[in-house]
Amino acid sequence: MRIAGDWMDHPGTRALCAALEQGGHQALFVGGCVRNALLAAPVADVDIATDATPDQVTDLANDAGLRAVPTGVAHGTVTVVAMGRAHEVTTFRRDIATDGRHATVAFSARIEDDAGRRDFTMNALYARPDGTVIDPLGGLPDLLARQVRFVGDARARITEDRLRILRFFRFHAWYGDPAAGMDPEALAAIASQQDGLDRLSRERIGHEMRKLLCAPDPAPATAAMQATGTLARLLPGTDARALAPLVHLEAGVPVRWLRRLAVLGGPDPADALRLSRAEAAALRHLRAALGLPLAEAAWRLGAEAATDAALVTAASSGAPLPDGWQPAIATAAAARFPVTAADLMPTLRGAALGAALKEMERRWIASGFALDRAALLADHR
Repeated sequence: MRIAGDWMDHPGTRALCAALEQGGHQALFVGGCVRNALLAAPVADVDIATDATPDQVTDLANDAGLRAVPTGVAHGTVTVVAMGRAHEVTTFRRDIATDGRHATVAFSARIEDDAGRRDFTMNALYARPDGTVIDPLGGLPDLLARQVRFVGDARARITEDRLRILRFFRFHAWYGDPAAGMDPEALAAIASQQDGLDRLSRERIGHEMRKLLCAPDPAPATAAMQATGTLARLLPGTDARALAPLVHLEAGVPVRWLRRLAVLGGPDPADALRLSRAEAAALRHLRAALGLPLAEAAWRLGAEAATDAALVTAASSGAPLPDGWQPAIATAAAARFPVTAADLMPTLRGAALGAALKEMERRWIASGFALDRAALLADHR
């Protein structure tokens, strides 16, 4: 079997592969680029595995006029920038020690060693520069069946790196076949390894949850996270049951991972997931919108927060979305309150001024934002 794609024909990629091969070494595409090419999915990053050491990679790249950056030499990785494209070039490796998150590695000349230390069989696929696929562990059938399986013993792979628990659910959301279900050995290993999740950084947890919840349909994977206890361990008090209805309701609406996070409920996850300030503010707006009538939410907090609140409310309650909800949100978000404090001064000041403005605002919202300035001021002439 062969892969093909414009990314393989990039002149910088061809130049780098040629430099490695002319130096007497292997140049093999590996991981996501091979996996996605086989699935006819977009390829973002181009990773290359080789039997050349980092020093050899650097020398060969420099000799070819390419720029080598020592981004992870201790772990065998050199980033080679070739004609505007960055490639991570990593020496074949084998693990000699792990601490549950990071590994100490030794370089190897054997592709089997390199494949054996990877997480999932679908990520242990390689391809030569001519597109010929190399499958040292028999992972190709798993990929074509969209079955996410750990390489070798699932428990051992998780013990090496607990982040692989989250990666398993994320990969299933993106590449798995929900109708076929999940690998039972993997689920059993995950359920038995929950304590190790406490040692993961919140940044890494947040990174994985973002990617998971951005999948076209993360509901089956998230339900499995809940069944294994993973979801409660990461986000106590959450519940995944409303996520599937939300995904159904989102048809035609751009996906927002914070909306999907909000439908899980639970306490504020900003710290647990290390949300950015902008993300935390957006989630606060969304949650505030849940407590307001739809039009008022759109006017006060914006169309995005109101849209998310409408979808989350419907998914959580099982009630249908209101008729005309999207035009109503657009109208409310664009509305501008026609009265200012100056219109009531100097007749009213202080608390009386504030109370009058609040009452006018209430009447204006209740009118569907139809009352104009003259109508609102009529009682205060």
